[in-house]
Formats: sequence, C-alpha cells, structure tokens
Amino acid sequence: MRADNSSAQAAFAKAADYLERRPLVSNHRPLSWITQKVCQIVEEPAPKWWWILTIVFGAMATLTPAMLTYLVSTGVGVWGLNVPVCWAWDITNFVFWIGIGHAGTLISAILFLTRQKWRTSINRSAEAMTIFAVICAGIFPAFHVGRVWMAWFLAPIPNANAIWQNFRSPLLWDVFAVSTYFTVSLIFWYLGLIPDLASLRDRATTRLRQMVYGLLALGWRGSNRHWTHYEKTYLILAGISTPLVLSVHSVVSFDFATSIVPGWHTTIFPPYFVAGAIFGGFAMVLTLLIPFREIYNLHDLVTDKHIDNMCKIILLTGSLVGYAYSMEFFIAWYSGNPFEIYAFTNRAFGPYWWAYWAMITCNVAAPQLFWFKYCRQNPWVVLAIVMFPNTGMWFERFVIIVTSIHRDFLPSSWGYFSPTWVDITLFIGTIGLFVFLFLLFVRFLPIINMFEVKGITPQADPHSSEDHHSPSSITQTASEVHA
Repeated sequence: MRADNSSAQAAFAKAADYLERRPLVSNHRPLSWITQKVCQIVEEPAPKWWWILTIVFGAMATLTPAMLTYLVSTGVGVWGLNVPVCWAWDITNFVFWIGIGHAGTLISAILFLTRQKWRTSINRSAEAMTIFAVICAGIFPAFHVGRVWMAWFLAPIPNANAIWQNFRSPLLWDVFAVSTYFTVSLIFWYLGLIPDLASLRDRATTRLRQMVYGLLALGWRGSNRHWTHYEKTYLILAGISTPLVLSVHSVVSFDFATSIVPGWHTTIFPPYFVAGAIFGGFAMVLTLLIPFREIYNLHDLVTDKHIDNMCKIILLTGSLVGYAYSMEFFIAWYSGNPFEIYAFTNRAFGPYWWAYWAMITCNVAAPQLFWFKYCRQNPWVVLAIVMFPNTGMWFERFVIIVTSIHRDFLPSSWGYFSPTWVDITLFIGTIGLFVFLFLLFVRFLPIINMFEVKGITPQADPHSSEDHHSPSSITQTASEVHA
C-alpha cells in the first residue's frame, strides 16, 4: 500500500512538473538586466565577426545591382526563361521571398491578438525579416516586365497614352497586395521600435547617437498619454495586418490558380500557399535567431520554450503542406482529366523528379523529426532541421512553376529549363542583400522588444506569487525601471 502511494506521488509530481509553465524570461532576470543585455548589443563596439560577415554579405549584395544592370542593358534573354518556360527562377524567387516574410506578420499580429506572450522575444527580428524579404521579393517582378522604366504603368495613374490597368488580372492584384503588405509591415515594425529607440536615446553617450535615436523616437517620453495612443494604434495595426497574413499569399497563389494550365488550375492553392509561407517563415526565423542567441548569450530571453513552440508550428504547417501535396495528386486522379494526371505524374517521375523528391524530403519528411522532444530541445539539431524547410520551400515554388509549363499540350512545345549564370548570381545577390540588411538591423537597432519582454516578467504582474512586493524589492524594482 505504501509502495502504491509513493508511486502515485511520484507520478503526480512528474505530471505537475510536466504541466508547469516554463518562464518566458529565465533565471528571474531583473528589468535593468533586460535593458542592459539588449542595449549593449547596439552600444558596444562592433565585434570582428560582425565586420567580416557584413563585408562578405555586403559584397554578395552588390551582385544584385550588378546583375540587374547587366539584365537591363542586355535584355531579359540573359535569364534562362524561354518558350515554353516563360516563368522560371525569377517568379520562383519572388514567391519564395514573399513566403519568407509571412512569419513576421503572423507573430506580430495574430499572436498579439490571441495574447500569446511567448511572441515578445521574437517578434522584432521576425518583423525585420519580413521587411527585408519583401524588399528582395519586389526586385523580381519589377524587372521581369522587361522594360523596368515602364513598371510604373502597373499603378492606376492617369497617363497620356490612355493605358488603363486590367483589374481582373491577378498580376495586378499582386501589386496592390504586396505593396500594402510592405507598407503595413513597415509601419507596424517601426511603431513597435519607438519605445526602445527612446531607451537608446536616453542611454546614448555621444551627441550623434542621441540626435539620431532621438529623431527616430519621435519625442517619446513614456507618459500615460503616449502609452494610451501607442496601445490603441498597435491594436488597430494588428487588426489590419491579420487579414494580410491570409490575403497576401492567397493573392500570390491566384497568379497560378486563376489560369487554366494543368498543375496550376486548382482551388487548394490559397490555403496551401499560406500554410507553406508560415512554414518557411518560421524556419527562417529560427535560422536567424539561433546563431544570434548563441553569439550574444540571449538564452534567458529567447528560451528553449520559444524554440519549442516554433518547432511545433513548423511541424503543424509542414504536415498541412504534406497533406496539400497528397491532395493535389488525389484531385488530379479524381478529376479524370488526362492532362491534369499527366502534369502531376510528370512532376514526380519526369525530367524534374529530383526537384520534386527533394521538396518532399525537405518539407514533409524532415519536419517530422520535431515529434521527438530531443530534436526540439537541442538548438543545433533544430538549426540543422530547419535548413531543410528553407531549401524545400524554394524547391516547392520551382516545382509548381517550372514542371507545370515545361511540357505543353504538344510534344513539339516541350522544353527543359536550365538556369543561366545570371539567374544563379542574381539569386545569390538577393540572399546577400537579405543577410546584409539583417546584420545592419542587429547592429543598430534592438533585436529584442525590451518593453514587451519586461511586461511578461513577474515584476510586471501585481498578482505574481513571487515575493517581490516587500519594501526592499519594491525599491529595487523602482530603480530597475528607472534604469
């Protein structure tokens, strides 16, 4: 009987330990520590590794204007696209970069509205990643028009040529969706930066830094009136951004779904594209955060719980993407359309079979490792696994676009797309541009949202069970807030 009681108590203790909420800021860090830890990344001299990486990726970024200049001066023919593959690496890269930017809005808007407190340590870097990814994405359709100096005709601006846009074209919907997404994301990101920019302004030791951060902080003083206006505006922007999470990549999917091309003409594309974008976006967030977490020793702010939650989201969305892959084949078979059936059979067993099975391996098989707790708890294992979705999501866009059009209805129109050195170099250049911009962000702006992280600490909760309401602790807390 006594043995049964002891085993029951042990089981109960184990269950209680399992159900206990892990803190989002580890080791009971005080408020002043959070400010000091985040601000010192910006305030201390740049380390040698930062200069090396910035120079390397800055040099890679220069490939982008160099290749675009060569493209404009020579012609779009320097790309590998041609009949029948008129969309190739350029549109593949466009959809890839737009998808990368989806996690930022999801973390900032949807998780904010659902009051998910674990978002506070990762939303700043995810929002920055969104903006930089959309910048990279916008390059490709702008130059894909051929005469880039005529791209302004995409906007409904009255002109002497009496040219008016075709508002029934999903390509024009892209212009409005992506531009709106970029504008709202930029405002959302900047608005969240203002209180932390004021902290950097108040801590500045040089006149130049004080002026720059003071100008960017827009006169923020942290008064009750300022916080009231801030919280209302942030809530409104979160409400505006939430539909964008679903609409932007849905509109991008309409570029394909509204056509009658076998392999594209399917109604599953909007939710399929959105799930894939969130899947790839969270993978990229982890790819960027885990190294900086280790370099700057941010383990108490970006905890194992944050990584675990993001791994679970990747597991969920990766499973949804895998379901979409299988449903594509089922619908092609169920339709009885021989052209649809051939389009999907050709994907898996045709000339591009290697791309299709690379996509399946990276997007469906690899994320299933996150079922195991060990794989979610070890940051370096996580970093290795998320490299597969980063690669697989590019292959997914390549498979959807190229394999659907490289074999037309007539065998005489069949072709095989191979990228040119310009295609490859331009894509490498956008990768360099993306990382270069993120390195600048890490160096000059707070990578973690300080005031939101402070808001989830026990010190900020008047009902917390921790003993921080004694006179000595109240005095300490007051000095920390002032710091």
